[in-house]
Amino acid sequence: QVQLVESGGGLVQSGDSLKLACTASGRTYSNSIIGWFRQAPGKEREFVAAIPWTGTNTYYKESMKEHFTISRDNTNRTVYLQTDSLKPEDAAVYYCALTLGRVRPYDWRVYNFWGRGTQVTVSS
Repeated sequence: QVQLVESGGGLVQSGDSLKLACTASGRTYSNSIIGWFRQAPGKEREFVAAIPWTGTNTYYKESMKEHFTISRDNTNRTVYLQTDSLKPEDAAVYYCALTLGRVRPYDWRVYNFWGRGTQVTVSS
């Protein structure tokens, strides 16, 4: 089993930045991928970015590349999502998740474990 805990969300103003963190505990799956998703009220869950625990690949939704950056700290088993130039439309609950495979990292249905999410609110 894997436990994922998100942190770093909060209330910010338009144009501000936040660095979200996803810390994993429990069993380690070296071939797995950690993904970030977000969901706003009344909207579908949306892929943001993903990164494997090993290797150099990163995956982004195309529209997110400009002001979202994913990175990892293997020593602390933490994956970060740097969010810059936030806009009100970026407001959502941000979730991290882990998939045991390396296919379709943009597809929330392939993820096996989920955190509870961290709220990001952006005021205009």
